[in-house]
Amino acid sequence: MKRSITILAIILFGMAGCGGNKQPTDDFLTVDVTASYPKKELILQDFMDVEYIPLETNDEFLNKGFVQDIGKRFILVINRDEGDILIYDRTGKALRKINRKGQGGEEYISCFSITLDEDNGEMFINDISLQKILVYDLYGKFKRSFKHKKGGGTLFYTDLFNYDKENLICYDQYNEKIPFVLVSKQDGSITKEIKIPFKKKILLQQQLRDGENINIASPGPYRKIIAYKGNWMLSEASSDTVYTLLPNHSLRPFLVRTPPIQSMNPGVFLMLRLFSDRYIFMETIKNIYNWNTNSGFPKTFFMYDMQEKAFGGYTVYNGDYTTKKEIYMNLLWTVNHEIESWHALEAYQLVESYKKGELKGKLKEIAATLNEESNPVIMLIKHKK
Repeated sequence: MKRSITILAIILFGMAGCGGNKQPTDDFLTVDVTASYPKKELILQDFMDVEYIPLETNDEFLNKGFVQDIGKRFILVINRDEGDILIYDRTGKALRKINRKGQGGEEYISCFSITLDEDNGEMFINDISLQKILVYDLYGKFKRSFKHKKGGGTLFYTDLFNYDKENLICYDQYNEKIPFVLVSKQDGSITKEIKIPFKKKILLQQQLRDGENINIASPGPYRKIIAYKGNWMLSEASSDTVYTLLPNHSLRPFLVRTPPIQSMNPGVFLMLRLFSDRYIFMETIKNIYNWNTNSGFPKTFFMYDMQEKAFGGYTVYNGDYTTKKEIYMNLLWTVNHEIESWHALEAYQLVESYKKGELKGKLKEIAATLNEESNPVIMLIKHKK
């Protein structure tokens, strides 16, 4: 139990050689995790569409802009400490606040994540303290609940997405054999086990024993499930291959890393950050940590240009600034097939940039309506139409 509590605390807190760069023609992409590349400057709006949504601010709807899910009609935002679920419409207009935090059978103790099912008018609260998913309608009425799966080293689902009308797709990073599963929205039963081949489970974290306690350090959350062009990209850190999950539930290799992760000590892990029609943004994280300085997990950021068929380093700027405002890909949060990522822009920073004349276009118009105490503006990063 102590291990579970420690891991829960770390997860909540985290919410954290050269060679030729030409890619051979293959059915899949091969990535050398030991390579380094010169940087290239990119403008986000050149390869992604961007939409800004100012979240309405009033006394009942103050928040830090931590978005949980976005649909065609609704945006779900959470105040995690208080347990508030704030529902906005797609323009950012505040609709209602829900709070079912408590100790009862129809309540959640903690709300690690929320998954929106707009078609069925439901939201799925992932309570990893209870290892349980609670289902409510969009007015906060309790409908049902079910437990996370058991066995295989499972602790709890760390990722949930709306897969189809009947199922969620879930990831459990601690399961030793089958971390990806499709789960029934009705009762939590496993409708499909998705088996990713790997020799043994390897975790991107460091542990330090302190008497009976185990301290765990990790670099923060990273993407394991990515919605892309109607399919799902599955990235298991213990495997050398990132797979595309096709509609018939078969797996097709999309990317293969080298050297093999099982052969490296310390391991260098490959993480996916953002997919576009032209670029795939990635990073490597070395599994080392200094407990004396509380620092570690060094990262290397790079991308693959599918048009030039070449790797390179990158710096991405927001084209709605007149200055070079960098966008950090490891701070973007995945959403769904339409919206690749979201990011919260703090109001006080936008107000400051507006006063300095650093904004343009729609972002400038929005910033003119804000003050330092306004709720964040949500930046949606979407695939080009």
